[in-house]
Amino acid sequence: MTAYTISPEALRPFLSTTLEATDFKNLGSKYVGKVRDVYSQGNRSILIATDRQSAFDINWCSIPLKGQALNQISAWWFEQVSDVIPNHIIAVPDENAAVVKKLEMLKVEIVVRAYLAGSTGTSAWVNYSKGVRQFCGNFLPDGLVKNQRLPSGPILTPTTKGEHDEPVSAAEIIERGLATPAQWEEIQSKAFALFRRGQEIAAARGLILVDTKYEMGYDERGTLTLADEVHTPDSSRYWIAESYESRLRNSQEPESLDKEFFRLWLRERGFEYGGPRPQIDDEVRLMLAIKYLNLYERMTGERFIIPRDPDVLGRLEKNLMPYAIS
Repeated sequence: MTAYTISPEALRPFLSTTLEATDFKNLGSKYVGKVRDVYSQGNRSILIATDRQSAFDINWCSIPLKGQALNQISAWWFEQVSDVIPNHIIAVPDENAAVVKKLEMLKVEIVVRAYLAGSTGTSAWVNYSKGVRQFCGNFLPDGLVKNQRLPSGPILTPTTKGEHDEPVSAAEIIERGLATPAQWEEIQSKAFALFRRGQEIAAARGLILVDTKYEMGYDERGTLTLADEVHTPDSSRYWIAESYESRLRNSQEPESLDKEFFRLWLRERGFEYGGPRPQIDDEVRLMLAIKYLNLYERMTGERFIIPRDPDVLGRLEKNLMPYAIS
């Protein structure tokens, strides 16, 4: 099929019906994350992907149908990498929801990078531009330019979990008792294998998987398991392969299909972790929505189905009834 079938005008009616929050009383205790509402039920959880848009640790606005795209892209990718590592998916009962098994989560986020890119405080480029050459235990040589492929190949740049993530090396992770040497060896091996699979599939669709973040934990049998989301535009950076080289030569930002567009948009208007907040108008929201839906279509090869009924909450309540608890 041909990608890019969604027009901004087709999404405009959904600007006023975005899923900003949920409040289901019969699904367990609720935790509100940046994007997902998580309902805890003993040995399983229900993850509901809302339309909230975050950047620089701030929730800015809601993006039409983003949650649906995010949940469905992640579900598709979990299937594509299921032979690489087990995952936490039990069921996907709704376009915006997944039922998952609980894990003993690692206290670090596993970040894999193949290019010198990024705009946040933990990104490779921001640190490199400040003179950092030993980055999370990886040596970065002088003379590299922004968005260049790393000459050593993909590297692992873990971060701690917290209000503000902190880059750490493998040695620091082991020293702090966040993983044993044997555990870290397996984590690293699985992370690189996942990233290779992601790059291969992305390349076949004319995309570059630039970097990504993985969440992992251990199940009840002690098996390392992939969790949260995988290779989505919120956890990963994607560039259009066809124009990458020419834009790099001309010192232009690559064409992207991820939320880096929004970070760059904010920085161009003077915002980065502080200062006056620029107004997010409907045209920006629509542009972001198109990027999410375009990536879904381009990646999966399937047409994104726009809901006929804008009552997403009502649909969720119906589809999640089998998981209600007293």
